[in-house]
Amino acid sequence: MNTLYDIERVVPHRGTLLLIERLLEWDEESAAVELQVPADGPFNAEQGVPAWVGVEYMAQTIAAWAGCRARRAGGEPSIGFLLGTRRYVCAEPYFRPGAVLRVEARCELLGDNGLGMFACRILEGGNELASANVSVYEPADAKAYLENDEA
Repeated sequence: MNTLYDIERVVPHRGTLLLIERLLEWDEESAAVELQVPADGPFNAEQGVPAWVGVEYMAQTIAAWAGCRARRAGGEPSIGFLLGTRRYVCAEPYFRPGAVLRVEARCELLGDNGLGMFACRILEGGNELASANVSVYEPADAKAYLENDEA
Protein backbone atom coordinates (compact mmCIF):
# COMPACT_ATOMS: atom_id res chain seq x y z
CA MET A 1 0.00 0.00 0.00
CA ASN A 2 1.37 3.41 -0.95
CA THR A 3 1.45 6.27 1.55
CA LEU A 4 -1.59 8.54 1.35
CA TYR A 5 0.08 11.92 1.76
CA ASP A 6 -1.66 15.13 2.76
CA ILE A 7 -2.44 16.94 -0.48
CA GLU A 8 -0.21 19.93 0.43
CA ARG A 9 2.78 17.57 0.61
CA VAL A 10 2.41 16.41 -2.99
CA VAL A 11 1.22 19.41 -5.03
CA PRO A 12 2.88 22.85 -5.27
CA HIS A 13 -0.45 24.75 -5.46
CA ARG A 14 -1.49 26.82 -2.45
CA GLY A 15 -4.33 29.02 -1.25
CA THR A 16 -7.39 29.42 -3.44
CA LEU A 17 -5.52 27.86 -6.38
CA LEU A 18 -5.30 24.48 -4.65
CA LEU A 19 -8.51 22.98 -6.03
CA ILE A 20 -8.20 19.35 -4.92
CA GLU A 21 -8.60 18.38 -1.29
CA ARG A 22 -7.68 14.79 -0.56
CA LEU A 23 -5.56 12.04 -2.03
CA LEU A 24 -7.64 8.85 -2.16
CA GLU A 25 -5.16 6.43 -3.73
CA TRP A 26 -2.16 6.22 -6.01
CA ASP A 27 0.17 3.68 -7.56
CA GLU A 28 2.84 3.58 -10.26
CA GLU A 29 0.35 4.31 -13.02
CA SER A 30 -2.49 6.33 -11.54
CA ALA A 31 -3.92 8.54 -8.83
CA ALA A 32 -7.37 9.46 -7.54
CA VAL A 33 -8.26 12.55 -5.53
CA GLU A 34 -11.41 14.06 -4.08
CA LEU A 35 -12.79 17.57 -3.83
CA GLN A 36 -16.01 19.26 -2.87
CA VAL A 37 -17.08 21.85 -5.42
CA PRO A 38 -17.00 25.16 -3.53
CA ALA A 39 -20.00 27.48 -3.20
CA ASP A 40 -17.69 30.41 -3.84
CA GLY A 41 -14.16 30.75 -5.08
CA PRO A 42 -11.99 32.22 -7.82
CA PHE A 43 -13.73 30.27 -10.63
CA ASN A 44 -17.35 30.26 -9.46
CA ALA A 45 -20.17 31.57 -11.58
CA GLU A 46 -23.79 31.92 -10.50
CA GLN A 47 -24.58 28.36 -11.65
CA GLY A 48 -21.49 26.76 -10.10
CA VAL A 49 -17.93 26.06 -11.27
CA PRO A 50 -17.66 26.11 -15.08
CA ALA A 51 -16.94 22.75 -16.70
CA TRP A 52 -13.64 23.99 -18.16
CA VAL A 53 -12.20 24.09 -14.61
CA GLY A 54 -12.36 20.31 -14.77
CA VAL A 55 -9.18 20.40 -16.85
CA GLU A 56 -7.39 22.00 -13.89
CA TYR A 57 -8.88 19.41 -11.52
CA MET A 58 -7.32 16.79 -13.79
CA ALA A 59 -3.98 18.61 -14.01
CA GLN A 60 -3.76 18.90 -10.22
CA THR A 61 -4.51 15.18 -9.92
CA ILE A 62 -1.57 14.51 -12.23
CA ALA A 63 0.56 16.84 -10.07
CA ALA A 64 -0.48 14.84 -6.99
CA TRP A 65 0.59 11.60 -8.72
CA ALA A 66 3.97 13.09 -9.65
CA GLY A 67 4.38 14.51 -6.15
CA CYS A 68 3.68 11.11 -4.57
CA ARG A 69 6.34 9.52 -6.75
CA ALA A 70 8.80 12.28 -5.83
CA ARG A 71 8.08 11.90 -2.09
CA ARG A 72 8.49 8.14 -2.24
CA ALA A 73 11.89 8.65 -3.89
CA GLY A 74 12.90 11.06 -1.08
CA GLY A 75 12.40 14.24 -3.10
CA GLU A 76 10.06 17.20 -3.18
CA PRO A 77 7.13 17.86 -5.53
CA SER A 78 8.22 19.77 -8.61
CA ILE A 79 6.56 22.36 -10.81
CA GLY A 80 5.00 20.94 -13.94
CA PHE A 81 3.20 22.47 -16.88
CA LEU A 82 -0.19 21.71 -18.38
CA LEU A 83 0.44 21.60 -22.13
CA GLY A 84 -3.05 20.86 -23.34
CA THR A 85 -5.96 18.52 -23.53
CA ARG A 86 -7.62 16.40 -26.19
CA ARG A 87 -11.21 15.24 -26.27
CA TYR A 88 -12.39 17.06 -23.15
CA VAL A 89 -16.04 16.10 -22.77
CA CYS A 90 -18.21 17.18 -19.86
CA ALA A 91 -21.82 16.10 -19.31
CA GLU A 92 -22.84 19.43 -17.76
CA PRO A 93 -21.77 23.05 -18.31
CA TYR A 94 -21.15 23.55 -14.55
CA PHE A 95 -20.08 21.49 -11.56
CA ARG A 96 -22.75 21.86 -8.88
CA PRO A 97 -21.67 23.60 -5.65
CA GLY A 98 -21.41 21.04 -2.84
CA ALA A 99 -20.92 18.10 -5.20
CA VAL A 100 -18.20 15.68 -4.08
CA LEU A 101 -16.05 14.80 -7.10
CA ARG A 102 -13.55 12.01 -7.60
CA VAL A 103 -10.86 12.85 -10.14
CA GLU A 104 -8.77 10.06 -11.64
CA ALA A 105 -5.62 10.26 -13.76
CA ARG A 106 -3.92 7.27 -15.38
CA CYS A 107 -0.49 7.61 -16.98
CA GLU A 108 -0.63 6.48 -20.60
CA LEU A 109 2.82 7.69 -21.64
CA LEU A 110 5.76 9.20 -19.74
CA GLY A 111 8.94 10.06 -21.59
CA ASP A 112 12.44 10.43 -20.18
CA ASN A 113 12.25 14.07 -21.33
CA GLY A 114 9.43 14.89 -18.86
CA LEU A 115 6.55 14.80 -21.36
CA GLY A 116 3.51 12.83 -20.28
CA MET A 117 0.01 11.93 -21.44
CA PHE A 118 -2.73 10.96 -18.99
CA ALA A 119 -6.24 9.59 -19.39
CA CYS A 120 -8.40 11.44 -16.88
CA ARG A 121 -11.96 11.48 -15.72
CA ILE A 122 -14.18 13.18 -13.15
CA LEU A 123 -16.92 11.26 -11.35
CA GLU A 124 -19.73 12.14 -8.98
CA GLY A 125 -21.23 9.23 -7.10
CA GLY A 126 -19.80 6.78 -9.61
CA ASN A 127 -21.24 8.63 -12.63
CA GLU A 128 -18.69 9.97 -15.10
CA LEU A 129 -19.13 13.73 -15.57
CA ALA A 130 -16.03 14.50 -17.64
CA SER A 131 -13.14 12.83 -19.42
CA ALA A 132 -10.06 13.95 -21.35
CA ASN A 133 -6.53 13.13 -22.37
CA VAL A 134 -4.19 15.62 -20.70
CA SER A 135 -0.63 16.44 -21.83
CA VAL A 136 1.89 17.67 -19.27
CA TYR A 137 5.57 18.55 -19.03
CA GLU A 138 7.78 18.28 -15.94
CA PRO A 139 11.27 19.60 -16.65
CA ALA A 140 14.17 18.10 -14.74
CA ASP A 141 14.94 21.55 -13.27
CA ALA A 142 11.86 23.77 -13.36
CA LYS A 143 13.64 26.85 -12.00
CA ALA A 144 16.34 26.68 -14.68
CA TYR A 145 13.69 26.06 -17.33
CA LEU A 146 11.71 29.14 -16.27
CA GLU A 147 14.82 31.32 -16.17
CA ASN A 148 15.98 30.22 -19.63
CA ASP A 149 15.34 32.93 -22.25
CA GLU A 150 14.18 30.26 -24.67
CA ALA A 151 11.54 28.83 -22.35
